Amino acid sequence: MGPDRGRTVATDRRFPALHSDRTRAMALLTAPPLARLAPTTLCLWALACGGAPESDADAVADADPMAAPAAVDPTQLPSPFVPADSTWGQASAGRDFGAVSAIYPAPDGRSIWVAERCGANVCVDSDVDPVMQFDLDGTLLTSFGAGMFAWPHGMFVDDDGDVWVADATGYAAVPEGWGHVIYRFSPEGELLMTLGARGEAGSGPDRFTKPSDIIEAPDGHLFVADGHDAGGNNRVVKLTADGEFVAEWGSTGEADGQFRDVHALAMDSRGRLWVGDRGNSRIQLFDQEGNHLETITHMGRPSGIYITDDDVVYVTDSESNTQRNPGVPRGIFIGNALTLELTAFVPDPEPNPDESGTSGAEGVVVDAEGNLYGAEVGPQTVRKYTRR
Repeated sequence: MGPDRGRTVATDRRFPALHSDRTRAMALLTAPPLARLAPTTLCLWALACGGAPESDADAVADADPMAAPAAVDPTQLPSPFVPADSTWGQASAGRDFGAVSAIYPAPDGRSIWVAERCGANVCVDSDVDPVMQFDLDGTLLTSFGAGMFAWPHGMFVDDDGDVWVADATGYAAVPEGWGHVIYRFSPEGELLMTLGARGEAGSGPDRFTKPSDIIEAPDGHLFVADGHDAGGNNRVVKLTADGEFVAEWGSTGEADGQFRDVHALAMDSRGRLWVGDRGNSRIQLFDQEGNHLETITHMGRPSGIYITDDDVVYVTDSESNTQRNPGVPRGIFIGNALTLELTAFVPDPEPNPDESGTSGAEGVVVDAEGNLYGAEVGPQTVRKYTRR
């Protein structure tokens, strides 16, 4: 799966991700919000050890998986990144971006794919290409997809470089015949496969309603987050590599295995499927047969999840405030996949989250040089961060 794919069998250990311990996680569930935010016993860079690890992956490698966690406020954790470009890619594209939540690196981590909403928050009737590939400096390399998308939401790039984009329909009404599909493109923009039927919402084995995300397992099976909105299908769908239905799980609710807005997917190096259950302000972990393994609540209200081959996880929270998930800060939570401990935190740039429905990154990725990219819906931009 290349960089940051969180494959079961890591074929490339260039990048960093997150795992967990069920007993520890369940104990955290009963704690108040700040007590649930980021247990850690790691030396926190210069704050605790007089020096900084070279990368997030170093913190994972050095962690003791049996160490007793200690509660910590994520805002007191170090931030290994500094903002470098708040409008990355837009100058080369020759236009302002619309809302962006879909972002993923190429297999070598040397370029970044983005699917933005056509300079607005919807692509219906737009003639611009929403799917774009940039080099790490933000220079446009290629683009395609004009006239195909309603509301590009999630993205995945497989080992062959093929680009998968989930097309939902957003909150505003759109004309018939748009959205509810997932497209697979070659890197050159040739349409290779369509999952679902364009413009046909549904909950059967070959239909989706506002699919949010897709990921491929090492054996080629596909997993679809179906779909956006708290009252939607609220299920995960497993498909073969050819798109044939295998299984599904989930329904609307708050119990284990239920969802309210299944918003993001990732897979760690143990092959566990991470599901961002955003409406319930939690992440649920499953095996690939749909068995619930554990629930994580100390990594914010997940809009996006990105797990690297070196087992560092990046979870974006673009929505928490005093009304939704009170006591939890917005930002990018960076954690240890083996211990569930938080190791770092990148604050959301929004100074007053109570005045903003969404801000900061909804999608997040890391490139081959360790730079961080946040795909932002509210601010309608891709923000690049470089390491300190």
